Amino acid sequence: MILGIGIDIIEVARVQSSYERFGERFINRILHPGEIAYCLSHRIPGPFIAARFAAKEAISKAFGTGIGAQLGWQDMEVRRKESGEPYVVLHGGGQQLLEARGARQLLLSLSHTQTYAAAVAILEGAEQPPAIP
Repeated sequence: MILGIGIDIIEVARVQSSYERFGERFINRILHPGEIAYCLSHRIPGPFIAARFAAKEAISKAFGTGIGAQLGWQDMEVRRKESGEPYVVLHGGGQQLLEARGARQLLLSLSHTQTYAAAVAILEGAEQPPAIP
């Protein structure tokens, strides 16, 4: 059963500008060390940072909280499977919200170009609703 859906789109230039202006202070605030290493391993890190920014916004919308007291930037981490598929690891408040909502998983899809980054997050519950006859 779907408990929540979140979507976000952001201009890469906006995130790139924040990174150029605030540097490590900006990325350390919104990203985990593994996310930082992945993003900075690319020649042009802006689209990758922006995709993770959008992912965390989408995740917070799927939970229905936004980013704030209940769910902070560091409560969510975007990782990649060997295949390249993104997945979410929740920490602290994120894991607490997952359990409180009775959710079993959080699905994530990312996309980006040089101009925009977008993300969709789906929070799934533990049970499927009964079939309608």
